[in-house]
Amino acid sequence: MTHEVAAASQPFVMDTTFWTATTIFLISYVVIISEKVHKTVVALFAASLMLVLKILSQYEAFHVEELGVDWNVIFLLIGMMVIINLMRPTGFFEYIAIKSAKAGKGDPMRIMIIFAVVTAVLSALLDNVTTVLLLAPVTLLIADALEVDPIPFLIVEAIASNIGGTATLIGDPPNIMIASKAKLNFMDFIYNLTPIVIVLMVVLLFVIKLVFGRKLKTREELKQRIMQMNEKEAIKDPLMLKKSLFVLGLVLVGFVFHGTLELQPATVALFGAGLLLLLSGTHEPHHVLAEVEWPTIFFFIGLFILVGGVVKVGLIKWMSLKMLAVTQGNLLATSMIVMWFSAIASAIVDNIPYVATMNPLIIDMAKQMWPQETGLALLRHPDLMPIWWSLALGACLGGNGSPIGASANVIVVGMAEKAGQKISFMRFVAYGFPIMLLTVFISMIYVWLRYYVLNF
Repeated sequence: MTHEVAAASQPFVMDTTFWTATTIFLISYVVIISEKVHKTVVALFAASLMLVLKILSQYEAFHVEELGVDWNVIFLLIGMMVIINLMRPTGFFEYIAIKSAKAGKGDPMRIMIIFAVVTAVLSALLDNVTTVLLLAPVTLLIADALEVDPIPFLIVEAIASNIGGTATLIGDPPNIMIASKAKLNFMDFIYNLTPIVIVLMVVLLFVIKLVFGRKLKTREELKQRIMQMNEKEAIKDPLMLKKSLFVLGLVLVGFVFHGTLELQPATVALFGAGLLLLLSGTHEPHHVLAEVEWPTIFFFIGLFILVGGVVKVGLIKWMSLKMLAVTQGNLLATSMIVMWFSAIASAIVDNIPYVATMNPLIIDMAKQMWPQETGLALLRHPDLMPIWWSLALGACLGGNGSPIGASANVIVVGMAEKAGQKISFMRFVAYGFPIMLLTVFISMIYVWLRYYVLNF
């Protein structure tokens, strides 16, 4: 399917403001990738430069949706972080991990497969960073009890968390950002991405069995160590656990019906956070709120303003015209390029700044293709939808390509190192990159078949 590019022939002005904003943007990304300075510091400083140099006004940065901070993303993240911070001390995640290990009868291969499935499911319902953060310590404990190498377990968990997180709106930050920009709801993600994620997880389990099947062996007496663990001892606060599960269930129902209820996902998450704070009976919420990952939140804020600056000066428009010139408006070709480029780029840089740049680029590209459309009719144009899904699949699955490709990978590598189990860059790549190529290739076939051949 090919579209005429209406605005491709319009003149494009590259003045001093354009080059100033572009220079700030490019230098910021280089410094973020180099990891010489904390990414939050870079994003905030670059954002402030955009304001001080009047490339973007403060009003545009804080109040204009197309150019400034996406508050729906910010408050959705804050709400979910508060819920998880209140849930964490109950011991729920340790309980799940020990229960899963016992379900595997102490066999390392079975435990790895069960852990991969549990990680994927929890990542889809919470978020992938939190999931690996809470499961990794228990994984180290169980691998130690079985006297097996914990590194394959940890790498598989990171990979499964990125695949599982792809399935839902709240599973991975790129999906939250895409949903907010494209006005997609929770069920849109379930309907379009969950089927392929289930297929990818089945493929991952076969790959795990193939790669580790003969390597993971342990003695019978060590298996008995696992079977003697008591998962009930992991529960520290049963009453709070019940309250947490009640509120989490309510929030998930809210996400499913947020379109019908006419409530934004951020509203649902904030309601859940407020309700759980109230039910927790805490008189001092300081420590709960202090544990919100504020560096991540401010990274997002800085990033939105930084990208808003280059959107305003026209860099994103220029990039979108270049992409359309390459694909000649062919939507299938655009989908495939977006997916593979997203995957490769996300393996090299953090997928969050990448998606922050791609979102306005896709919207601008849509404006060139359907200039008569505006608002939801443009953002959710039927022919544009496969491109949004290609971006989500590429950005989320591409994170598996390297240890710095996704936040969950960084967390796993860091926790392993802290426990004296160093995961080298190349060892992660040896497992992660082939799986990334395989999963993106399968996703490519899925998008082609579902949206361009069967057309449903």
